[in-house]
Amino acid sequence: QLQLAESGGGLVQSGGSLKLSCAASGFTLHLVPTGWFRQAPGQEREGVACISPSDGKIYYADSVKGRFHLSRDSASNTMYLMMNSLKPEDTTVYYCGADSTNPMATMTGCYPHLSTWGQGTLVNVSS
Repeated sequence: QLQLAESGGGLVQSGGSLKLSCAASGFTLHLVPTGWFRQAPGQEREGVACISPSDGKIYYADSVKGRFHLSRDSASNTMYLMMNSLKPEDTTVYYCGADSTNPMATMTGCYPHLSTWGQGTLVNVSS
């Protein structure tokens, strides 16, 4: 069974940091398109950071460039999102996603057209 499980969300003050984790099971994370997304109530899911398995290129949303950093650990089959200099507008639910149907595909951006999603983790940045 293909599964993703996020963890690491919580409450943090503006300017602080959080590190989100996304543990995969049932498939090998670094071989498929994967990424972090966020979605506020009533809004569309927004790509935050995505990594292309074919070339390792990482795409970041303009709003998080220089503050967020995506990384992976092949040994534990886990993806991370290090979030620094957090702002109140970063407050929302964060999801990790993967497209297990397209191994080694080349991503051209960070779009929510993925086949497998985690349950989400809430990030709350207080001002």
